[in-house]
Amino acid sequence: MDQLEEKKTVHLPETKEVSKFDSTKPTAAFIGASWFALLVGMVSYCIGLWNAEMMLNEKGYYFTILLFGLFSVISVQKAVRDRMEGVPVTDMYYGISWFTTIASLVLLTIGLWNADLLLSEKGFYSLSFVLSLFAAVAVQKNVRDLALWSSDL
Repeated sequence: MDQLEEKKTVHLPETKEVSKFDSTKPTAAFIGASWFALLVGMVSYCIGLWNAEMMLNEKGYYFTILLFGLFSVISVQKAVRDRMEGVPVTDMYYGISWFTTIASLVLLTIGLWNADLLLSEKGFYSLSFVLSLFAAVAVQKNVRDLALWSSDL
C-alpha cells in the first residue's frame, strides 16, 4: 500500500487534527542515543556526587537541583509541544515551566560558584547537568512522537 494511502489522522480532544506526518517518527538510533545520553548524564552526575568530599546536605542540594531541572525541562517540552499542536496550555503554566527551568540552571550556577570544588569538578557537574537536561527533552520528544505514531485513534 502506498505511504500516502496509509496516512492516518489522530484526533486530539478539542483541538485541531494532527497528522502523523506533521512530526517525523523517531528512529531507533535517535531513541537509543537520547536514552543513552540521559543515562550517562544522570549516572555520571550522581557518581560524582557519591564520590564528592562534601557534606550530605550539599549532596542533597545538588541531587535535588538535578531532579528539579529534569522535571522542569520535561514540563517546558510538553507545554511547547502542546501549544504547537493546538492543545490549550495556560500562560501561567507555560511561564512557570520556563521559570523553573531557568531557576534550576541559576541555582546550580550559584551553588557551583560558591562551592569549594576544583574548577574541573565544577565543569564536570555543569556539563553532566546540561547533558541530562538536553537528553530529557529529547527522550520526552521521542516518547510523545512514538505515542502519536502508535496510537490507533
